[in-house]
Amino acid sequence: MNIETNPELTPEKTRYNMVVQQIRPWYVFNDDVLDLLYEVHREEFVPAAYRHAAMVDMKIPLGQGQVMLEPKMEARILQALQIKKTDKILEVGSGSGYMTALLAKLGAHVYSVEILPELKNMAETNLNAHNIDNVTLEQGDAALGWPNHEPYDVIVITGSTPVLPDSFKNSLNAGGRLFAIIGEDPVMHGQLFTCVAPGEFTVDEIFETSIPPLNNAAQAEKFRF
Repeated sequence: MNIETNPELTPEKTRYNMVVQQIRPWYVFNDDVLDLLYEVHREEFVPAAYRHAAMVDMKIPLGQGQVMLEPKMEARILQALQIKKTDKILEVGSGSGYMTALLAKLGAHVYSVEILPELKNMAETNLNAHNIDNVTLEQGDAALGWPNHEPYDVIVITGSTPVLPDSFKNSLNAGGRLFAIIGEDPVMHGQLFTCVAPGEFTVDEIFETSIPPLNNAAQAEKFRF
């Protein structure tokens, strides 16, 4: 994709345009989230070949078939999760480390699990460059859950999954929130689960999209006739 650039647009102006033209129209008004988007420079977490498009309304390839979500989706997810400074967070899929950095700035500690060594290394490099030290990066397959540090206050699954394993919901504290993109092409549903009591959850639909699945994601049962 060829993205035209305007040499008169500074990164600061482009970032401002991203917030005003993409993110606010998607009903993101939380000041903590908006301030964070100015503080953590997205272009510094994007592969060099796509840095010019870091604040464009598009998914950015990370290699290995994975992508960064559009900025408006990242912001909407953060707003929906209502992260507190005391929250222990699980992120499934570290990607470039950008969402990891945003989560770490909002919460107490992030356990981020990445199955692909190349992406784990990318995230580690980016997080270290920004002196973000309240993150534990782990390599492994968390598509069906990651109970190692449970219970969690917040869980974010950054790839899609045809069905959501119960193990994720069971890893939440009471009052905990979980965001996942569930379903298969052509339409997937970004949903927020909130644990209102042990074993009881409310579900809110945040947006529709279509993104690559987690490696080894849980599959829906197929009916046989």
